[in-house]
Amino acid sequence: MNYILTTQNLTKTYGKKDAAKDINIHVREGEIYGLIGRNGAGKTTVMRVISGLSKATSGSYQLHGENKFGVGVLIESPGIYPNMSAEENLRLKCIAMGCNKQSYIDKLLLTVGLENTGKKNAGSFSLGMRQRLGIALALVGDPKMIVLDEPINGLDPQGIVEVRHTLEQLKKEKGITIMISSHILDELNKLADSYGIIHEGRLVDEFTTEELSDRCGQYVTVKTDDNERVISVVKKLGYSDVKIDGEGFVRIENAIHDTAQINKELVNSNIAVNEIFIKNVSLEDYYLSVTGGEHNG
Repeated sequence: MNYILTTQNLTKTYGKKDAAKDINIHVREGEIYGLIGRNGAGKTTVMRVISGLSKATSGSYQLHGENKFGVGVLIESPGIYPNMSAEENLRLKCIAMGCNKQSYIDKLLLTVGLENTGKKNAGSFSLGMRQRLGIALALVGDPKMIVLDEPINGLDPQGIVEVRHTLEQLKKEKGITIMISSHILDELNKLADSYGIIHEGRLVDEFTTEELSDRCGQYVTVKTDDNERVISVVKKLGYSDVKIDGEGFVRIENAIHDTAQINKELVNSNIAVNEIFIKNVSLEDYYLSVTGGEHNG
């Protein structure tokens, strides 16, 4: 497995409070890594440390690769000059980074879809446009990895789509690794390849999209008083991915269109079916189950 970033018991303490404690994160090269957690959980703290904006109290992090490289950062709101255009904002950052070429600036503007903004002041940009300018600023210097803290927070649906497409392009066309945090878990689910859940300063789970399918998705749930017989009958019907879940119910994958047939076979086998239904488990549902949270409303 080619990791571009790993942390080893990363800890950041403010006074007597551990904002992040013994964090062990593994980010694969070329992926989008979604960092999930409520406000104050420790996401921003971890991002600030791995971006070099804060120093760990203990533990460490390591950027892997043949050559040393920087990490592009967009934490909190973009640091832009509102009375300057997108091009002028980028030029200032490029001068500071020693890459002040017009062709380079034009390429960055094109990458984030701001090539036609001309001399329009960034202060009059929509929130989505300002976020994309912030991403462009994070890309100055050609980092192999960028860290984005809540880049779609507060955006309207159009702005969310624009930022999502920008990030997908950076991954697919540039091969840039992206760590992103977001409260909008449905959107994060459309982007991320791997996830880390931080709760009260600790990493409570880390998993890939493939592993997420075992935790989420749609599947048939059956409740009876004889799970072993249910599994035997269902497997004879040709469903191989059958197991007992953590609540003691039988979980049947790839069978959401066949509940009637399954129910009929179980009844014919003299199994009393108390419940049979299709269960939908989202990333948000799984996050809440892991952190002990509850849905609002």
